[in-house]
Amino acid sequence: MEKVRQSSWVLGIIGMLALLFFLSDDGNLATVSVRRTLRSATGSDTWYNNMLTKTNNLVVLNNGIVRLTFSHPGGDVIGIQYKGIDNLLEIKNHENNRGYWDVVWNNRETEGVDKLQGTKFKVITARADQIEISFTKTYDVSFGNATLSMNVDKRYIMQRGRAGFYAYSIFERPEGWPEMDIYQIRIVYKLQQDKFQFMVVSDDRQRIMPTAEDRENGIKLAYPEAVLLTNPSNPDLRGEVDDKYQYSSENKDNKVHGWICTNPAVGFWIIIPNDEFRTAGPFKQELTSHVGPTALSMFVSTHYAGKEVGMRFTEGEAWKKVFGPVFVYLNSVPTLNETILWENAKEQLAEEVNSWPYNFTQSENFPSSSGRGSVAGQLLVQDWYISKSRVWANSAYVGLAPPGNAGSWQKESKGYQFWTQANEQGYFLIRDVRPGNYNLYATVPGIIGDYKYEANITIEPGSEINLANLTYVPPRNGPTLWEIGIPDRSAAEFNVPDPNPTLMNKLFTTNRANKFRQYGLWERYADLYPDEDLIYTVGTDNYSDNWFFAHVTRNIGNHTYEPTTWKILFELQNLTNPGNYTLQLALASATNAEVQVRFNNQSAFPPHFTTGLIGRDNAIARHGIHGLYWLFGIIVPSYQLREGNNTIYLTQSRSLGTFEGVMYDYIRLEGPPPRN
Repeated sequence: MEKVRQSSWVLGIIGMLALLFFLSDDGNLATVSVRRTLRSATGSDTWYNNMLTKTNNLVVLNNGIVRLTFSHPGGDVIGIQYKGIDNLLEIKNHENNRGYWDVVWNNRETEGVDKLQGTKFKVITARADQIEISFTKTYDVSFGNATLSMNVDKRYIMQRGRAGFYAYSIFERPEGWPEMDIYQIRIVYKLQQDKFQFMVVSDDRQRIMPTAEDRENGIKLAYPEAVLLTNPSNPDLRGEVDDKYQYSSENKDNKVHGWICTNPAVGFWIIIPNDEFRTAGPFKQELTSHVGPTALSMFVSTHYAGKEVGMRFTEGEAWKKVFGPVFVYLNSVPTLNETILWENAKEQLAEEVNSWPYNFTQSENFPSSSGRGSVAGQLLVQDWYISKSRVWANSAYVGLAPPGNAGSWQKESKGYQFWTQANEQGYFLIRDVRPGNYNLYATVPGIIGDYKYEANITIEPGSEINLANLTYVPPRNGPTLWEIGIPDRSAAEFNVPDPNPTLMNKLFTTNRANKFRQYGLWERYADLYPDEDLIYTVGTDNYSDNWFFAHVTRNIGNHTYEPTTWKILFELQNLTNPGNYTLQLALASATNAEVQVRFNNQSAFPPHFTTGLIGRDNAIARHGIHGLYWLFGIIVPSYQLREGNNTIYLTQSRSLGTFEGVMYDYIRLEGPPPRN
């Protein structure tokens, strides 16, 4: 394979020179002497002119491998030239609809989408090996609530010998500005449709995709993003469902994705080497690539969480954050081979990860490794029912996030988060943490609840904090009498049904691990339980076969829905009376839902327990298998139970639509606490 990280120019002598100039909006070049030096060394101005040129309307970067064209002073990427393709971006689109940043925002008076059009251009640095440019957008307080109250500095970096470019942005609000909410920040690249038709999201999600016209000519389903392809240009796709949410990924897995052009064989990849600037922790799900062809780098969104994970700024609140850098990587092979291009993209990802945090960015707001700190330690679990002694927190996810309550990180969006996965013995090392004040959080596979270290942690440049052995004491009041599911913050272990044969995506028919990504699975509940709701018998039934993955409403026709009540049947021997039992109820998702819990009396009013109205994550519709995590410890007085046969009634009482419901993560009944 041709490696595109190669130098196109033999300029050893120039590599020792600094290109010390400043190109401002008036177009004047400050140091003629540098150009004369270049001319004397190379006999021409060719290299310099190719690296950066500027006109009234355009800025062009060219390192001999990739040629980038930006609108001036707006700062949109309007052209990417590579391997003989004049423009990888869709030339049929308007220039501001090819490669751009955008923000979804609102306040009390106005809401909208801002594409962050710059008003000023500046060269930040220009060296023989790298150039960094800036397009800035500045808020005028006289605008009040009429526009996005945010200063934004969009940065792009091109390096010698690199087949690609870096992009990042600095968002800032000084004190005194109006209140505002932000629900989305992202970068979008829209590629040429007649060239890029093969999409890769992961090892097990890659395929030839339909076109935008195929979707327009299809049948819209329960929501606009889901379309049944009725007459696609590729007949192999006829009868399939296309839905961009089928290609979402969790932050911890969403590192590289992109598209492949067949002729010439070229790959376009979004590489996200680190999650520190993304919101809501490692399990937050985001969009990746989808029909367009579109490639995304999502920084902030309310997907799979709801607006409570958006950024809310109060009147006068000051704030600053750097989003990125991310790397747009291009590669090629002489003869089309999607596997080789994908494997090379993953190799490039590994190289970017090893280089993080980058030491070449020219913003003081992005500290290099020497300006950061680290936290190390070992996490243990103390659950007396599992073991009399502490056990290792095997494979725990341990992270630093802004101070808050245990589990608050999954809704946190304004600050930086730093996560790692502990080893089998619970040892962890969180490297390259930005200076600031944090809490340390953790979640342990197989253990309910969320851990939080009791003290705040302050990171300073060069900090190396070693914590003593940390102990997580998870919620438990008594011995386990029975349990349903696995405490892993997901409903994936439950019965995910086969899809309706007329509403399938063939990519997931053999890929069982991604079976939950099929469209319309919520509708299969009424097919599997046509006459009565789910009944689960403890000790007889198997949750992987007999517990439906989502507790949804029942469609009774004419767009009318009704609540559903699931029953858990179990036997209880040697009832402790008096005494309190505990029902640990963990939810993996909730959307406009209310779970009412009753014990041995389906008509009890009020119910013995209710979650109240919770959740806006919409994970059921978006094939997410989980959204936000909820845990309820429900005290059950023994007088509500019986010696012998018992029934727990779980009613999802909200029924205005098809997507109101919950996904369960784990249910456990505990006996009364043991006597000392």
